[in-house]
Amino acid sequence: MIAFVWAEDQNGLIGAQGQLPWRLPADLRRFKEVTWQQTIVMGRRTYASFPHGPLPQRHHLVLTHQAATQFPDEVEVFGSAAALRQRLAQEPQRTFYVIGGVALFTLFAAEVDFLYQTRIDGHYAGDTYMPALPWADFELTQQQDFLAQGSQPAYHFLEFQRIRATAGPSSESVGE
Repeated sequence: MIAFVWAEDQNGLIGAQGQLPWRLPADLRRFKEVTWQQTIVMGRRTYASFPHGPLPQRHHLVLTHQAATQFPDEVEVFGSAAALRQRLAQEPQRTFYVIGGVALFTLFAAEVDFLYQTRIDGHYAGDTYMPALPWADFELTQQQDFLAQGSQPAYHFLEFQRIRATAGPSSESVGE
């Protein structure tokens, strides 16, 4: 299974020069809670945005054209989308948490199962936007709303699950 985890402003902005355009500690805590002891999937630039290397208590899968020798041994590196997909297929019962960037969100948009979105009320400056998702294929399963406090904007933690097509009428009931 595949889940996306990201934060965006009201315009769908997710990044500014390789960093988050805002400082929202509650979102970072939520990210940690959602991804703790899980496998996270990202591109090289997302990995490079971690100031201290791999995040603790998470397994890292990185899609990049750079040599694997440029990464710590505990990071699994994939040189192609096909190789990454093959790795994910090896553990169909596991949920893989895609955390960015845009190319990875685009790559898995048609097959993502769960969405963990933080929506921030506000408009920020940046250069990276979340790609379009097939929102009609998802239902909201959980929402937490937080009011603005001091310099912190209002924000929302939203969780969505892909709506699975229901089976049609059984062959026994057809034509009765």
